[in-house]
Amino acid sequence: MTRTYTPKTGQVQRDWVVIDATDVVLGRLASHAAALLRGKHKPTFANHVDTGDFVVIINADKVALTGQKLQKKMAYRHSGYPGGLTATSYSELLEKNPVRAVEKAVRGMLPKNSLGRQQLSKLKVYTGAEHPHAAQQPTPYTLDQVAQ
Repeated sequence: MTRTYTPKTGQVQRDWVVIDATDVVLGRLASHAAALLRGKHKPTFANHVDTGDFVVIINADKVALTGQKLQKKMAYRHSGYPGGLTATSYSELLEKNPVRAVEKAVRGMLPKNSLGRQQLSKLKVYTGAEHPHAAQQPTPYTLDQVAQ
């Protein structure tokens, strides 16, 4: 009888991956980053264990949106108080805080539980081309499809 292999948390090999977000569509970038954070590219993937890699996204300020999403798409957040809903257009959000825009897109593609929060903690997003994780020797990850 064959047994199903379940990875243990201490046995997981975590790599570091760097993604350049220059002229990459935001949704495509987020879906690839979420798959890397979850570990879906590994043969030892289990949906109840955090088997993913660390993901470093650079040049978050140069991410692209297709169509008229830059003007029409809104980012919402709520303060928790009645009437505390705040809406911000993505053009304003990318101008003020592009890191939040990328993190929000990736967070939406991860599980909505404690495992998803643990996986999101392995995401590092930076606006420029420099990042402080050179000591971890991250491997570059290329996306084939870029903005139209």
